[in-house]
Amino acid sequence: MPCARFHVSGRVQGVGFRAGTRAQAMHLDIHGYACNLRDGRVEVLAEGSAESLAALETWLQNGPAGARVTEVVRADVEEQSLAGFYTR
Repeated sequence: MPCARFHVSGRVQGVGFRAGTRAQAMHLDIHGYACNLRDGRVEVLAEGSAESLAALETWLQNGPAGARVTEVVRADVEEQSLAGFYTR
C-alpha cells in the first residue's frame, strides 16, 4: 500500500492541525500519525490508497481554519504496515 511522509510548514502548531489531520485521515481510511516537530513543522506519515493520499495532501495544503500553511513537502516511503491513526 502506498505510504508518504509529509512535512507541513507555516502556522501549523497550536491550531488543531494534528487533530484535524487525524479526522481527515480517518475519514479517508488512512493509517499513520501526525506529530509536532521541534522546528515548528508538523510531520505526517500516511499509508493508504493513492487516491486517499492525494486527498490528504490536498487537505494538508490548507489544514484547519486557524492554520496558515506555507509549504507541504511530500516524500514517498516504503510501506509501513501501520494500524490506526495517532497524534503525538
